[in-house]
Amino acid sequence: MLALSLLLCCTSSVAQAYTRSGTLGPSDCKPKCTYRCSATSHKKPCMFFCQKCCAKCLCVPPGTYGNKQLCPCYNSWKTKEGRPKCP
Repeated sequence: MLALSLLLCCTSSVAQAYTRSGTLGPSDCKPKCTYRCSATSHKKPCMFFCQKCCAKCLCVPPGTYGNKQLCPCYNSWKTKEGRPKCP
């Protein structure tokens, strides 16, 4: 039970540090975006926009899809048509 509690505590801290707005440095963007875009068949545009969003927001949501609510800046940046700019 103690091991499970420790794992949950550490996992939560890592996820929080990974996603909290403004916590990434510019050099962290490429590896985070590489993972974020790993499941898409449109890697080039995904990487381009992910890195652009990361450079502005210094945050990339965890996982390969969704979780954008954890990065408010990343989540709120929209195209002229009102669609999400960041993957």
